[in-house]
Amino acid sequence: MNLATAVGIVLSLCLAAAPVLADQTVPEKAKVVKNDAVRGTKKTVNRVKEAVCLKSDAECLARKAKHRVQEGADATVDKVDEVKDKVDGK
Repeated sequence: MNLATAVGIVLSLCLAAAPVLADQTVPEKAKVVKNDAVRGTKKTVNRVKEAVCLKSDAECLARKAKHRVQEGADATVDKVDEVKDKVDGK
């Protein structure tokens, strides 16, 4: 099982375990916005790097795959923190 599949399964189980109805505090909401902005910036930088990749096709595809795994892992970590913050707030 690769990392992306494992992360997807863990995230699915965390989000489906129980509905969370608690509200986040203002600092937690600000952290969510900041995390979204950071992930968006990293994603844009990765897409630019991929667009201007001048190496062989295999190397460019490997770099692209690496970027996708990193982006997925970052998103998963952020979402787990968000869920944790919501649960802690209750």
